[in-house]
Amino acid sequence: MNAAELFVKCLENEGVEYIFGVPGEENLDLMDALLDSSIRFITTRHEQGAAFMADVYGRLTGNAGVCLSTLGPGATNLITGVADANMDHAPLVAIAGQAGTNRLHKESHQVLDLDDLFRPVTKYASCILAPDVIPEVVRKAFKIAESEKTGATFIEFPEDIAKLPAVASPLPVNRPFPSEPPQEQVERAALLISEARDPMILAGNGVIRAGAWKHLADFAETLNIPVANTFMAKGVTPFRNRTTLASAGLQANDYISCGFNRADVIICVGYDLVEYHPYLWHPTRDRTIIHIDRTQAEVDEHYNVTVGVLGDIKHSLIRIARLVTPHQGHLMRPLREALIEEMNRHSEDQGFPVKPQKIIWDLRTVLALDDIVICDVGAHKMWMARMFRCEQPNTCIISNGFASMGIAVPGAIAAKLVAPDRAVVAVTGDAGFLMNSQEIETAMRLETPIVILIWNDSGYGLIRWKQMNQFRRESHVDFKNPDFVKYADSFGARGYRVTGPGQLQDILKEALARPTVSIIDCPVDYSENLKLTEQLGKLVCPI
Repeated sequence: MNAAELFVKCLENEGVEYIFGVPGEENLDLMDALLDSSIRFITTRHEQGAAFMADVYGRLTGNAGVCLSTLGPGATNLITGVADANMDHAPLVAIAGQAGTNRLHKESHQVLDLDDLFRPVTKYASCILAPDVIPEVVRKAFKIAESEKTGATFIEFPEDIAKLPAVASPLPVNRPFPSEPPQEQVERAALLISEARDPMILAGNGVIRAGAWKHLADFAETLNIPVANTFMAKGVTPFRNRTTLASAGLQANDYISCGFNRADVIICVGYDLVEYHPYLWHPTRDRTIIHIDRTQAEVDEHYNVTVGVLGDIKHSLIRIARLVTPHQGHLMRPLREALIEEMNRHSEDQGFPVKPQKIIWDLRTVLALDDIVICDVGAHKMWMARMFRCEQPNTCIISNGFASMGIAVPGAIAAKLVAPDRAVVAVTGDAGFLMNSQEIETAMRLETPIVILIWNDSGYGLIRWKQMNQFRRESHVDFKNPDFVKYADSFGARGYRVTGPGQLQDILKEALARPTVSIIDCPVDYSENLKLTEQLGKLVCPI
């Protein structure tokens, strides 16, 4: 057995199902060893696509997704997706081939110091310098990637080491259980919540990572406390629940901000500061903050925690709820009612290009509640985060820590591999779509039927939105697109174009029924952008 074969055995030992990546000269031995493995290698068309696939796989399963590249440019192409996973706390292990160790000490063809390159964007980075350290390096990489807060790790594998004989064996996989929250802190939190005038919950992605969404929903309903979720925690409490307010995260004084302004006690559950800056929702720095999570709170002048309840989030919520006196009602009900009214108002809209609210209405109407949407980054992300109703967690995946464009198409492929019996839709802008549209070929080759819904405005819509909001004029945000229907045809996929009002819902139904990749070009009316926060704010903030 050589080192490459030992490495593959260690990956199998970790339960790896897929490796997403691009073969290269410096990972030849590893690629050959994978031929005799149960692990399925998914050949992608770009390393960034591979990293995003591993990223979304990790989000959906809780197990580290794995991506692979060769050295130099292959490794640097991984970085954006790896950084996205790390900042969004998705478990991921990235692997890159490297030149032989006899070349690493000097200037040499395609050689970069990959350890130093990946260390700032991962939780752990290491180079394998001897065959028999492989079990330790691989076990450590997966353990750290999958430990809270989950994130990305990196392994560099020189080609000469991969060829050497190896006699070691994989190490046992042990997954630690989260600790119990201290009783003293549980009691302090319960007292503050009981005595609060207008408590409010801010739920973050950590609730999903901990599998505590049902416990949070019970906590909020039992105690009658409203819940706002971050973009990355959509569906953490069902929208049908009377306490659910929907997503917080727009950088504006919108209706959710009005809710935070009223709250005297803010209960942050599984909240990561990277999801939604505290200075946006707590500018006054005078509210009581309760931090419920598995890890310590980050230090921030706008996030000064009064009580921290650290340990298993499920158990923390159960134990606190037993001690709290339920609240009789909350003053934030008008916020929820205003949002529902805004969602319903455009259900029959006949405008063209199609208003964002109508696109979301049609998409939500057609999809089952457990179907999966992978949302790219752009103006459409703001609309999806606020207006797309979710009843279950991990049914609308939004990158909002690193917030990288280009995640939707490769992410949708990974989602379909994880959940082959559920419909998967990539919701993307025209800009984000073309950043990784080469992975359409990957989807066609894998026979993973996904639907790609392009919100087409021929420009960088989110930046235009910001420019108009701040300067009242645009600057260099326009571009031209190819014919997306012909582009779909060139891959052997099915292309559709929305050419008038009232067409999208039927097109979505047809596309979702087809056993192939479908691409829908939908012109969008982004003149609604400036109204997203203004309308709801006017409706509810004065109350």
